[in-house]
Amino acid sequence: MQISSRFSIALHIFACVDAFQATHKMTSDFLASSIQTNPVIIRNILSQLRRAGLIRIARGTGGITLERALKDISFYDVYAAIEPVERGALFRFHENPNPNCPVGKNIHKILDNKFTDIQSAMEAEMRKYTLEDIHRDLLRLDAVQGSWKPPERKMQGTLAFYREGFRL
Repeated sequence: MQISSRFSIALHIFACVDAFQATHKMTSDFLASSIQTNPVIIRNILSQLRRAGLIRIARGTGGITLERALKDISFYDVYAAIEPVERGALFRFHENPNPNCPVGKNIHKILDNKFTDIQSAMEAEMRKYTLEDIHRDLLRLDAVQGSWKPPERKMQGTLAFYREGFRL
């Protein structure tokens, strides 16, 4: 089992929106430049976040706004928007264990509750962290490392972004 990189990309998107929305248009090209991925992937993730009610997108203007405060959007909210689990279950069980086998006929009884407990623990842990934590950590790391400085003027397009030497 592995959670796809779309989850961390979504968190990265939220961090960029928080950090740069006052000074830059939040376009898929801009976000893709920071994340170093294809803008199409960014647009797909933005659509999922919009459908989940976490963001509002103003088409054509590069306007992305949060529908709730940073402290009110948990990692679980983002995970649920990006990585919807099939039928509510994180673990997919093999479909046809042999009912004539002593292991096969009992494996569901043995594992089902354990899998549910593991999923519940993971989801509870994800609910402990919010986008506010990312915001706070970004500010703290900037103060310690001095490496995060948003560009001072608005830049247009990806080429200008790279010409100005974007650094995080």
